[in-house]
Amino acid sequence: MNPVSDSKFQYVYILRSVKDGKWYTGCTEDLRKRFKEHNSGQFESWTKGRGPFELIYYEAYRNMKDAYNREKQIKSGPGREYIKRRLKRFLSLTG
Repeated sequence: MNPVSDSKFQYVYILRSVKDGKWYTGCTEDLRKRFKEHNSGQFESWTKGRGPFELIYYEAYRNMKDAYNREKQIKSGPGREYIKRRLKRFLSLTG
């Protein structure tokens, strides 16, 4: 089973701009499609014009309510700092 293409899941994801290193957090039902939209500039959001992007993190949820709640938590001050510390440490170890 490939979790990224399983439509039974809702995803919270974090992208990193290759251009300026900024991070974007979002939520979607179709992670592959959304990633392509962000990278092609088709998606009207903060990411337009900031691509290309790397998918650096995602979590899968069984319903959109839980995914939106997690997205909101990650975007909060303490949640953002926590996830950034974890991911920066991981990304520095993996190159």
